[in-house]
Amino acid sequence: MAWIWLIIAGLCEMMGVTFMNWALHRHTWQLWTAMVVAFAGSFGCLELALQTLPMGTAYAIWTGIGAAGGVITGMLFFGESRDWRKLLWVVVILSATVGLKLIA
Repeated sequence: MAWIWLIIAGLCEMMGVTFMNWALHRHTWQLWTAMVVAFAGSFGCLELALQTLPMGTAYAIWTGIGAAGGVITGMLFFGESRDWRKLLWVVVILSATVGLKLIA
């Protein structure tokens, strides 16, 4: 169950950054509230995962999901470049995340 909490934490982190970007451009209290809720959910789920998983592994995977998800979200929703080198590094991040899961 800890791995599921960790994945949810990473997805909430990605949503928090997405809401932050939208809130910076649209300035609505709903987006700021969604950002705070997403980040709170991220930390709450991370805390649940850390009850079982090693801190270093959990933190690396959490940030990896957030970083890769942020890059992909930026490409899909915010018109950020889709350069093949950027995608290559996202694959590296995700591969490292899977590798950490396999040895943890």
